[in-house]
Amino acid sequence: MEVTPRNPPKPPLKISRWIPSDALMLESARTMNTLETASREKVAALRESIARIVKGKAETIELAVVALIAEGHLLIEDVPGVGKTTLGHALARALDCNFHRIQFTSDLLPSDVLGVSVFNPKSNEFEFKPGPIFSNIVLADEINRTTPKTQSALLEAMNENQVTIENTTYPLPRPFMVLATQNPVEHHGTYPLPESQLDRFLMKIDVGYPSADAEKEILHRYTNGNNSQKIQAVLTPADVLYLQDESRKVHINDKIVDYMIHLVHRTRNHPDIELGISPRGTVALFRTSQALALVAGRKYVLPDDVKRAAFPVFAHRLALARQVSKGKRRTEEVLEGILNETKVPE
Repeated sequence: MEVTPRNPPKPPLKISRWIPSDALMLESARTMNTLETASREKVAALRESIARIVKGKAETIELAVVALIAEGHLLIEDVPGVGKTTLGHALARALDCNFHRIQFTSDLLPSDVLGVSVFNPKSNEFEFKPGPIFSNIVLADEINRTTPKTQSALLEAMNENQVTIENTTYPLPRPFMVLATQNPVEHHGTYPLPESQLDRFLMKIDVGYPSADAEKEILHRYTNGNNSQKIQAVLTPADVLYLQDESRKVHINDKIVDYMIHLVHRTRNHPDIELGISPRGTVALFRTSQALALVAGRKYVLPDDVKRAAFPVFAHRLALARQVSKGKRRTEEVLEGILNETKVPE
């Protein structure tokens, strides 16, 4: 009996590439230059460090790095065993930052994530004991296996880089990033993330099954008894903050900003979409496009950056109308249609 794979190969997207006008090319040549060597080397070192552990997933690794540089949070969704946790762990370990992994379960409490006040009999006062959320990188493993009450404990942290406990607000360290993994909702024992929680994630990506060559390399690692390879930290917190600051300086032409807004408004007025992109989603597209340009070694954004960012940034934020068939592929088809129908700036 023929079995359909969980992640079948996707047909190439039918999206035309953008050819800039002479005026825009002259502006870019006059006012912009390529990214300085230090930034390019930092980005390349981070990608190479992760690629030593996560085999054959260059595109996925690049998007994870983009999410970090864009100061966003990343949701990794796929079936068990394809390397979701490995990817999150590799990204965290490639940074010389404070890191905590939280295994989300049905009995996990908000205080297990945020921290708790404990009475000290010596001082006769309550002392706050910070939880694992007070880290630079937090890996929320299988986030959809815990209850909505515990999931909501991350909302303030992800949106405002702070947590409020017993009427006291505590700032979180910088940089701060939540890497969350989850199994698809059709698996038993999961609690689907609400729209308010999904909107906090800059991007949602999948890992997919490895190629034959990559899987062979994984097996050789186990054969050699080196299945738990150590990863070397290549960037410090100061390096990450530097790259994030550089990404904010990446230039976006007003015509491309208008292009982004047209795409967003198209999702809000599309007959097949019930819930369009929020202003937070517009900001996410803006910052992701800047980070993509920086990773590509440019100090200016192209419409192709916007098109590439649209799928991981928009797909998890859209809710299709009830009369439209659901599913990830259908959402991508609707987005593909919007991209093809929206005029690209000249």
